[in-house]
Amino acid sequence: MTPDDTDLAILRLVARDAGLSAAEIGRAVGLTQPAAWRRLKRLREAGVIAGRRVVVDPAALGFTVTVFLGIRLAAKGRLDLDAFERAAVAIPEVQVVQHVLGRFDYRLRVVARDIADFERILRRRVMTLPGVGQVEANVMLSEERRPGPLG
Repeated sequence: MTPDDTDLAILRLVARDAGLSAAEIGRAVGLTQPAAWRRLKRLREAGVIAGRRVVVDPAALGFTVTVFLGIRLAAKGRLDLDAFERAAVAIPEVQVVQHVLGRFDYRLRVVARDIADFERILRRRVMTLPGVGQVEANVMLSEERRPGPLG
């Protein structure tokens, strides 16, 4: 499927607010509610719209520290990777687990209440993950969110 300009306008709208109704989307892009609904349905069926999500602000829940961890595994067999991934995603403070190519094998995004809480998570949870060899931590100072490729 190749989205046209109207599809792209719809995608920009739902990327900002997935809760918009078909009527609201239609009004914004110059379509009737049924026409907007059909386009949304077609975009979902084609896999262009893969789902909806709610963005929760970790700081509003008291998680004021975000740390990116680079992790190199001591061994890199398929079983080692699977065991590491299963254990890493089970840690509630780990928000993202990325298997990457480069200096590290994995990149984790970890949230914590403060630096002392992060140290506890690092010592008791991350360093005990199966196969962990080397760990490098980078504390996030600020973040600028971008809307993505649709602008």
